[in-house]
Amino acid sequence: MDEAVLVLEDGSLHRGEAFGARGRTLGEAVFATGMTGYQETLTDPSYHRQIVVATAPHIGNTGWNDEDDESGAIQVAGYVVRDPARRPSNWRSRRGLPEELARQGVVGLAGVDTRAITRRLREAGSMRAGIFSGDALGDATTMRAEVLDSPPMAGADLAGAVTTREPYTVPAAGETRFRVAALDLGIKANTPRMLAARGIETRVLPSSATIEELLDGSPDGVFLSNGPGDPATADQAVALTAEVLRREVPLFGICFGNQILSRALGLGTYKMRYGHRGINVPVVDHTTGAVAITSQNHGFAVAGEPGARVDSPFGTVHLSHSCPNDGTVEGVTCEGVPALSVQYHPEAAAGPHDAADLFDRFADLMGK
Repeated sequence: MDEAVLVLEDGSLHRGEAFGARGRTLGEAVFATGMTGYQETLTDPSYHRQIVVATAPHIGNTGWNDEDDESGAIQVAGYVVRDPARRPSNWRSRRGLPEELARQGVVGLAGVDTRAITRRLREAGSMRAGIFSGDALGDATTMRAEVLDSPPMAGADLAGAVTTREPYTVPAAGETRFRVAALDLGIKANTPRMLAARGIETRVLPSSATIEELLDGSPDGVFLSNGPGDPATADQAVALTAEVLRREVPLFGICFGNQILSRALGLGTYKMRYGHRGINVPVVDHTTGAVAITSQNHGFAVAGEPGARVDSPFGTVHLSHSCPNDGTVEGVTCEGVPALSVQYHPEAAAGPHDAADLFDRFADLMGK
């Protein structure tokens, strides 16, 4: 096997074997704790420009199919695994994971101690990194210099790189109850499917949409999707959201959309040390006391005290959800306008279904 190396910005090197395409890739190194769903992870636009380290040791056993992609391509900058499967074994598999990585030009690394890499990222925080293999392999000083020359995730404006170029519509399954305009900041394919299952037609628009384009046809609601990058850079989406709130159109946001809504309400955001990326993250609903196990993928969060009620230009806002692991705010509920959002993924592809009822809550908002 060809040699490959992961170089972190702190100068540490992790040598292993090339996995997927050969060459060079740069991005932010993060770890994901999901034990299943690697295809959905790799195609999730929220991972754009990130090198994902899989904490589950055995990756690739179910191969790659043509049904589970969450977008039109692999979105990660690179992929790091410990023990890749020798051959895929699943009735839906069409090809192996390394073949798909190579086909899409995604540079990866295998045969390394992903536990050691994860511990370093937990202790020092997510950091810039690069994977080098083939002709891109060089001496440690040169490779680290390339990593240090790459842009950090803080301050990165990435939604425009993953949004749809043209509007499209996903019809409701069966009778249409409501019509929703979705601002695509990096939307996952399963979200319109979850809405469709509830009789909701979804019109997906580019992140550059104007308020007139977003509200064309008087939709019953507006959806703010997940997506990559620093929410502090998303001024256009924040201004758009504030205009939706002024018009009191029911609004629901997830992940990046939670941060956008929160900024429109006057709340701040910050970069987390290493974020939440997995499918087993607990969330407390401070309204009911219920705990849900959720799928998450974020490196930024909303500032505030979990459970608190704060004033905003649009009335009182309840910081209604939080993560008991670290006290991170995981959702906001507006009490003066019909809007709510959560930091996690109720569409959960892959992941648990505890939070799927949030789509029903959105439907209830529109029904009122």
